[in-house]
Amino acid sequence: MTIHNLGYPRIGDHRELKFTLEAYWKGEKSLNELETQAREIRYQNFQTQIAAGIELIPVNDFAYYDQVLNMSTLLGVIPKRFRQNEFDVEIAFRMARGRAPSDDNHDCCADHHCESKADYAGAMKKWFDTNYHYIVPELEEDTEFALTDTRLFDEVEEALSLKQDARHIDFKPVLIGPVTYLYLAENKGTLIPKLSHLPALLEVYAQILQKLSEQGINWVQIDEPILGLELTEEWQNAFTTAYNALSQANVNLLLATYFETLGDNLELTNNLPVAGLHYDGLRGAKQLDDVIQTYPAHKVLSIGLVDGRNIWKTDLTAAIEKLTDAKTKFGNRLWTAPSCSLLHVPVNLEAEEKLNPELKNYLAFAKQKLAEIKLLNDALNGHADQQALQSNAQAILDKKHSKLIHNAEVQARVAKVDEIALNRAAPYQERCQQQKAKFNLPLFPTTTIGSFPQTQEIREARRQFKNGELSEAQYIEAMQAEIRDVCARQQRIGIDVFVHGEPERNDMVEYFGEQLDGYAFTQFGWVQSYGSRCVKPPIIFGDVSRPKAMTVAWSQYAQSQTDKIMKGMLTGAVTMLQWSFVRNDQPRETTCNQIALALRDEVLDLENAGIHMIQIDEAALREGLPLKKTDWADYLRWAVNSFRMTTSGVANDTQIHTHMCYSEFNDIIEAVAKMDADVITIETSKSQMKLLDAFVDFDYPNEIGPGVYDIHSPNIPTVEQMVELIEKAAKLIPVERLWVNPDCGLKTRDWEETEPALANMVKAAKVLRKRFAEQIQSA
Repeated sequence: MTIHNLGYPRIGDHRELKFTLEAYWKGEKSLNELETQAREIRYQNFQTQIAAGIELIPVNDFAYYDQVLNMSTLLGVIPKRFRQNEFDVEIAFRMARGRAPSDDNHDCCADHHCESKADYAGAMKKWFDTNYHYIVPELEEDTEFALTDTRLFDEVEEALSLKQDARHIDFKPVLIGPVTYLYLAENKGTLIPKLSHLPALLEVYAQILQKLSEQGINWVQIDEPILGLELTEEWQNAFTTAYNALSQANVNLLLATYFETLGDNLELTNNLPVAGLHYDGLRGAKQLDDVIQTYPAHKVLSIGLVDGRNIWKTDLTAAIEKLTDAKTKFGNRLWTAPSCSLLHVPVNLEAEEKLNPELKNYLAFAKQKLAEIKLLNDALNGHADQQALQSNAQAILDKKHSKLIHNAEVQARVAKVDEIALNRAAPYQERCQQQKAKFNLPLFPTTTIGSFPQTQEIREARRQFKNGELSEAQYIEAMQAEIRDVCARQQRIGIDVFVHGEPERNDMVEYFGEQLDGYAFTQFGWVQSYGSRCVKPPIIFGDVSRPKAMTVAWSQYAQSQTDKIMKGMLTGAVTMLQWSFVRNDQPRETTCNQIALALRDEVLDLENAGIHMIQIDEAALREGLPLKKTDWADYLRWAVNSFRMTTSGVANDTQIHTHMCYSEFNDIIEAVAKMDADVITIETSKSQMKLLDAFVDFDYPNEIGPGVYDIHSPNIPTVEQMVELIEKAAKLIPVERLWVNPDCGLKTRDWEETEPALANMVKAAKVLRKRFAEQIQSA
C-alpha cells in the first residue's frame, strides 16, 4: 500500500515565509532572498515527509499567496489590468494585493504598463468552508489560456533532484482541476458562459500534463472539491468531458475530492477515466461504505481518515476497522492519506512547551499526522506497531472521560437554552426611532469596524507583558495610552461613532478565547489564511464559560476619553466557533450555544456599564454553511439563534451592530435579516458593491454599512471613489439606513495609510450628506 500526502503547510516551522514575504513587499529583501527562503521551506517539508515514511510526496502545494492564484498564473488567466509582456512574480502579487508601496522598487514598474500599480486587487473568497482564502480567477472577453508561469515545472525539477538520495520516494504534482477552477472563477464584463471556456482550458491542462510526463512524473493529483457540491447536470457533464480529454495524458491521474460526501456525484465519479480517487473518509463518512463498495476494484482508492482540518488525534483503532473491507477489496491499490491537505493545521506539536500535558496528549499537528498515516498504513499491511496503537487507544479513551473537558454546570445551563427569549423587546421599526433620538447621528454616519493599526510598539508591549517584562499596571497604562491616541485621531478626522482600536487584542478570536474556560492556546500553532496572513486558531477542547467580564474595563475607559459614541466590540459565537479548532466529541450547535451564553453575559455587562452601541462580529457566518444546500436550514437555524441569544436581552435603545466579510449574501439574506441586528456592516469594495445584489430582490429591513474601501490593499482610496460606491449602494438601500465605513478592521495597515484613507471617507460622507439632503428636500 502506498502512503501519500495531499499537501503540507507552506509557511515554515517558524513562519519564515510570512516574514520574508513582508520584508520583500517592503523592499527590505530582494526577490532572490525570497526565492531562496521558499526553496529552503520546500526542502525542509520534503525532508519531514520523507522521514515520516511518506512515499508519494506532493509538489506544487507551495504558494506565496494561494494555490488558486498559482493556478491562474500557470494558465495565463491574468486580468487585463495586470498584464505585461512577460510574466514575473510581481504580477501575481499585484493580482492579490493591488498596488504595494514597494512596487516602485522593482524593475518591472519601469515598463510601459506601470499604470497597473494603481489597479484594484482581485476579489478574495473563502476556500469552501475553511478559513483559508483564495484570489478569485477573472474570466474576461479576451481571456486566452496559455502556459504562462513555469514555477510548477521548476519546483518539480527541484523535488526530483532529491530522489538521488531517497530512491524509495516519488513526487506527485498537485493541480486544481479544470472543472473546479472554472466553477470558482468569475465572469468579468462578459456574458460568455464559464463552461464554454472548457475546451480551450483543457488544451493547456494537456500541455501541463505532457510536460510533467516528460519530466518523469508518474502520478498527478488533480483536486476537484466541487464534487462535494450539488452540481447541475451541465457541470456534471463537464467532468465527463474534461477527464475523457485528460485521460489521454501519459501520467496517472489521482482525482482528489474532500470536505464532503460525493452525494449524487458518486456514480459520475466512479465512471471517470482516471487511475484513482482520493476520498475524504471523515467529512464524507456518511457515504464511505458506498464509495468502497462501488468504486472499481482495479483502480486506486485513497481514503483519508486522518483529519487534515482539525488537530485531534485519530482514533486509529476505529480507522483500521473502517478500512478492513477496503483492504480486502483493493489490496495494495488502497492508499492511505490525510483527509485533505495538511495546509489547514499547524506544523508541529513538538514545539508546544506550555500546553497542558493532558490536552497535548489528545492532539496531533501536521508532522504528527504524517506519523499517524504511517501507523495506519503499517497496521493494514500487517506490520502494526502495537505499542503505538495501544498508546493511541488509551489517549482516545482518556479524552472521553476527562474532567478537563466536561463541566456539569455549563452543561446544565445549555440544557435550558430553550427558556431564553430570542426576540428583542420591540421590532426594529420601533427600536430604530428610539435609537435615532438617542444617538442623533447625521445622514451617512461614519464609523470603523473595530481595530486600528497594531503598531510595533503595541506588539512589543504585549510581548513584554506576556514575558513578564512589563507589570500588569504598566501594560494597562501602555494600552490606555494607545486608546487615548486613537480617540484623538478619530476626533481630528471627524468620525461619528468611535471605536477604541483594540490595542489589547492580538486576534479577534484569540483575545476572547484566552478569557473563556474551555479554550486553550498554542505558542506556535499558526496556519496560513492567505499570503503572509497567518492565524493561530484557539482550541475549543471543553465546555465553554466566562469566568469574568472580558471587555468592559477597556470600553469604559475609551468612553471616558470622548463625548462621542463608543462602540463596544465583541466577536460572535459562530465566528468564535468557525475560527477555532473545535472539539469533535459533541455537536457544533452545542458548543456554539455555550459560547453564545458567555457572550450574552458580556453584552449585558457592557450595557450596564454605559456602552449602548455594541458590535458583535459574525464574519464567519456564511463560511459556516454546509457544502450541501440540503443541510443549510438546520445550520442557519442554530447559527442565527446563537446571535439572537447573545443580543436579545438588551434595551430597545441599545443599538446592536454586526460585521460580516467575504460573504455572498444572496443565499442567506433571509437568515441575516432574522439575526435582527440594528446595523450590519459588510465587505463590498472589492466587488465594487456587487455583493449588494443580494438586496435587489430582498427588502432588507435594517441599517447597513457597505464597505467603501478595501483594507487589504495599501491603496488610499479617493473621495470620488468612495462617493461613487455609496451612490451605487443608495440605489438599493434607502439613504437614511446607510452607514459609511471601511470593509473590515484596520489592524494590518499602517497609520500612514489609515489616516488619509479615513479622512477621505469622512469627506466622502459629507459630500453625500449635502448631495442627498438636497435630493430629499426637493423630493
